[in-house]
Amino acid sequence: MRVVIAAVGRLKQGPERELAASYRKRAEATGRAFGLRAIEVIEIRESRAQDVERRRVEESIAIANIIPDGAVVIVLDGSGENLDSAALAGLLREWRVEDRAAVCFIVGGADGLAPSLLARAKLKLAFGKATWPHQLVRIMLLEQIYRAATMPSGHPYHRT
Repeated sequence: MRVVIAAVGRLKQGPERELAASYRKRAEATGRAFGLRAIEVIEIRESRAQDVERRRVEESIAIANIIPDGAVVIVLDGSGENLDSAALAGLLREWRVEDRAAVCFIVGGADGLAPSLLARAKLKLAFGKATWPHQLVRIMLLEQIYRAATMPSGHPYHRT
């Protein structure tokens, strides 16, 4: 199963980019045995529109254009469900068993996403009630994908 992370904005050079790259590399290596193919991170350029709604729509259109056909769409949203790591791993496993071609995680911009894109989501996922910088959300998501990939093999990374 292909994993795509569509994120508005770019990670600048520095420790955040390095940490994201590290988790991505680890998830790809471990994920092969779990049935995950390459993990693609696609950075969407932030809209420069003056109007908030226009920015939301422009960014959402750009994201919608890169969602793979037949992908399970998951939106990272502060009002989403708080799943523990095992539950997220279970969903990924379920979608892989269903032979889904891809799963697409979406990290929107500062102004959020257009309602039409939110409506496409099979799941709205939150990392708690706190507000997180989008750069950290991307890193946390990559870490959770890595953690999910380690669980089936009993890898010591995930300890309960």
